[in-house]
Amino acid sequence: MGPRAMTDALRILLVEDDEDDFVLTKSMLSVPGHTRFELDWEQSYGPALRAVREARHDLYLVDYRLGEHTGLDLVREAWETDPPAPVIMLTGQDDYEVDRQASELGVTDYLVKATIDAPGLERTIRYAVRHHQAMMDLRRSEERYAVAVQATNDGIWDWDLAVATMHFSERWKTLLGYDHFASDRPDAWFDLVHPDDRDRLQREIDHHLAGSSPHFENEHRIRHADGGWRWVLTRGLTTLDASGTPVRITGSLSDITERRTAQERLIHDALHDGLTGLPNRALFMDRLVHCLSHHERDPAYGCAVLYIDVDRFKLVNDSLSHAAGDRLLVELARRVGRVLRPGDTLARLGGDEFALLLDGITEAGQARDIAARAGRAIAEPISFESRALSIAASIGIAHNLDGVVDPDDLIRNADIAMYDAKTQGGDRCEVFDASMHQRVVNRVSLETQLREAIEQRRLRTFFQPIVDLRTGDLHGLEALARWPAGDGNVSPAEFIPVAEETGLIGPLGTLIMRGACETLSDWRRRGLVGPTVTVSVNVSIRQITDASIVAQVRAALDDADLPAANLVLEITESTLIENPELVSAVLGQLLDLGVTVQLDDFGTGFSSLTVLHDFPGDTLKVDRSFVATMIDRPQSQAIIRSIIGLAHSLGLRVIAEGIERPDQLEALTTLDCEYGQGYHFARPLPTDELEALLARDALPRIVTARSPASPRA
Repeated sequence: MGPRAMTDALRILLVEDDEDDFVLTKSMLSVPGHTRFELDWEQSYGPALRAVREARHDLYLVDYRLGEHTGLDLVREAWETDPPAPVIMLTGQDDYEVDRQASELGVTDYLVKATIDAPGLERTIRYAVRHHQAMMDLRRSEERYAVAVQATNDGIWDWDLAVATMHFSERWKTLLGYDHFASDRPDAWFDLVHPDDRDRLQREIDHHLAGSSPHFENEHRIRHADGGWRWVLTRGLTTLDASGTPVRITGSLSDITERRTAQERLIHDALHDGLTGLPNRALFMDRLVHCLSHHERDPAYGCAVLYIDVDRFKLVNDSLSHAAGDRLLVELARRVGRVLRPGDTLARLGGDEFALLLDGITEAGQARDIAARAGRAIAEPISFESRALSIAASIGIAHNLDGVVDPDDLIRNADIAMYDAKTQGGDRCEVFDASMHQRVVNRVSLETQLREAIEQRRLRTFFQPIVDLRTGDLHGLEALARWPAGDGNVSPAEFIPVAEETGLIGPLGTLIMRGACETLSDWRRRGLVGPTVTVSVNVSIRQITDASIVAQVRAALDDADLPAANLVLEITESTLIENPELVSAVLGQLLDLGVTVQLDDFGTGFSSLTVLHDFPGDTLKVDRSFVATMIDRPQSQAIIRSIIGLAHSLGLRVIAEGIERPDQLEALTTLDCEYGQGYHFARPLPTDELEALLARDALPRIVTARSPASPRA
């Protein structure tokens, strides 16, 4: 299709076999913004291939997984050469190999579904359209130039080799701004040629005079009468005498300054980031390949890649604005640029990710020193709208001094090291080692096992009692996901973060919610628990922002025949501030169903007071970190007292998590905390074990008297 103005609605084809993901994508593209979209959807491979071949769309969003096919298969079969419109590949996980193959097929960008939000998707689409248009403009410019070379003769010149004189046409003189060009010496012409181009021009002419080429063409700079330089194309053809000796060269001169300037601008745009002006991934890779080639010739010549990722950058976008985030990235680029050495390259790879190529290092310590300087430069407070904004970055380091020769491997290793730094809390740099790669391999294996456990419904649900501290009665149960029995001992602290990062937290949460509702409903029917006992389930931001969350909760309640009042949804402070308007609207719909909402881990978020003021639920849970230290640290007890007092003044009830000692229970009771849970009462119990206690009416004794053999890990 021809270029479409960004003010018109962009026609987008979404190839996605998951209807839920289609609904989510449609909702994100429906958010009011600077660009309007018309979205078409194909769910299966065959119809999608036919729709693509009709070439009716301005952009294609293609899911990587399409049943027995992949999105890469679709791209290969649809287009023999580069796609005529930008293609953005969507995937559920960050797969370096898929990213590389997609780039080779001409895919414009690669997005991980779990990281996509509406503003980011709009910005990625706008960038993809502009980038694709820049590449098409460059291609058309080169095609137009090829035609012009064959058809255009501007200034004419004639060189008589026998007498070493030249004739220049009036048009030739006009192009260079000369009313009169008195000299007819060839040296006078060569004196006007830029010193850096003169030898190359002479070689082209000599090569042609020797009979090695049918004609010669050379682009070079030449001095204009105004003192500036002009880019010109000089072409010539030799005339031979009867003996085959060159006697003259006749040729033309064309002013190509505008074309060279436009071409250089297009090339620059295609190889540089539009926001920061830094080299992009393509140019960075080109320079890295050059550096590694130098290393092959000189093994003592080393290079290193520093992979830089801004910590919690999404919070800046969400709490301030995306414009503020862009300004922050520009300032970050400027600051890191200050620590560069001559010959180093700083590039923006996308989003908040940067890469720094250190060319010519001799030891790994040099890379670590520069990474430390970059980290300090990034950490300097940034003045923004009368406030000081502090940021930090995780930096991964990989070098070729240990024998790495493949550029993709070097970037991958730096990326892995950056991820390792981020998992350790961020604001640090780490040097890649083989153990990091093994951890990534283990993580991929864990993800595969988790996906299978969810699909096969083998995850187990444990329940931990929530006790009324005033009466000792069972108030509710919190449902907790546990790894399948017999598949090794994998703790929630290991598989829950993987679920969150890969997007599996959605189906995992739905599985636990449905199982919890069915179990509580069964126990209610059999009289094992009272009619007011509730079950609490944790709900992630991915579930809350899923367009089908309300329908999922309604279906879980209906299928289990459980009253809505007996289901409690626990959300964190960070969920409330992730996308305040959308989250607030969804919570309103959930409350209309009759379910209850609780604020989990209160006191650990970024804006607790603001969250409390607007929180639509009726209960908050004090984080276990405060309860654990409340006896030994007066400050923690003071914080808990303040939280309880503030909650009561707002009409909220309080649940204390992590109660493990009698003195903690006594202190919380004195502070009028209504409910509590923790190992002092009971550990999280498997469904069958808890059911056995309920059937024997043994739970009250467990709740009031039983303590675990060891504290919670």
